[in-house]
Amino acid sequence: VQLQASGGGLVQAGGSLRLSCAASGLPFSSYHMGWFRQAPGKEREFVAAIRRSGDTTYYADSVKGRFTISKDNAKNTGYLQMNILKVEDTAVYFCAARPGGALFTPQAMGFERSYTYWGQGTQVTVSS
Repeated sequence: VQLQASGGGLVQAGGSLRLSCAASGLPFSSYHMGWFRQAPGKEREFVAAIRRSGDTTYYADSVKGRFTISKDNAKNTGYLQMNILKVEDTAVYFCAARPGGALFTPQAMGFERSYTYWGQGTQVTVSS
């Protein structure tokens, strides 16, 4: 099983980036997906999650209204569209997968240990 995150880079504040998470070796449509991030010197934090079917999403308050999570089960790929980026969004972003038979609640999806598989991370740097 592999989750490959990509799409990070350097962008100015106010700009946009779209992260991708390509999954292989697992039935992607059967998994919920989440995005987390870790800034230097800080703990990894929840960003967003999406139900396996794609019909329900959750967001951290800090990104609500600016970020959009989605998944294309036909392409085995998840996405995180990030708009109106802020300097404080600078972090390494990780995608993760949680079995679709497990609970899909804000509490569960916001907890790192709820996830079975993790991608390697992609760096997002927002300059002022």
